[in-house]
Amino acid sequence: MAETPDTLRRQQHAFTAHLRDPARVPAPAGLDPRRVAVYERLLFNNLLGLLSNGFPVCVRLLGETAWQDLVRHYFATHHGHTPLFTELAAEFVQWLQVQPDLPHAALAELAHYEWVETALYQLQAEPLPVAADIDPLQVPLRRSPLAWPLLYRWPVHQLGTDDAPVVPPAEPTGLLVRRDADGTVRFATLSSLAVHLLTLIGEAPGLTGQAQLQQLATLHHLDVDAMAGPGAQLLQQFLRAGVIGPLASPP
Repeated sequence: MAETPDTLRRQQHAFTAHLRDPARVPAPAGLDPRRVAVYERLLFNNLLGLLSNGFPVCVRLLGETAWQDLVRHYFATHHGHTPLFTELAAEFVQWLQVQPDLPHAALAELAHYEWVETALYQLQAEPLPVAADIDPLQVPLRRSPLAWPLLYRWPVHQLGTDDAPVVPPAEPTGLLVRRDADGTVRFATLSSLAVHLLTLIGEAPGLTGQAQLQQLATLHHLDVDAMAGPGAQLLQQFLRAGVIGPLASPP
């Protein structure tokens, strides 16, 4: 008798449930255990290899055993939403963000930091034309899509080293990740205020640099006159580096 679609679907779900979590979910009856074991090892090792290549510092931070246990837990509990290998790392990062208990308190941030480099390298976007001869205080500004300001609780760029901190510092770690015209992805440390300034420009393009600095001063309860000089210098540095530029005129 031919199997019905519902029966076949149940068999497939039972088989894949076992492949995901062979220690807790028994294999369907009637299958050769040796062949099932081959499938299980193949699928898990492929996932382990992809994630290990994408997050080498996370592997170093946790150690091979704890890392494999984490990936095994991910494989057993997470049902993927993308069929694309290129999107697998992003989905893993998103999963880490919502886990209540991780083997290291900095792991979710570190994984995001490692993912950013690949994501920015693959992003389909063009750099801003350099316009160093304008006054960023007086011109409506936008942030380059290839410049990402980031703020972390942990100093993610130091993790995985012998002298990495074991507790987060009092001040957050600000970073700017940007892709140059030649495709090189570069990292630079920033103050929290500089990160917030770039975030504001990205969220509200079209305001002048002066308006952005005034908004930043208001949000942080700072003297706008006192930060005018340093703020203008910072905007000029961002402008020369192609991190920000004038807002394009509408067609």
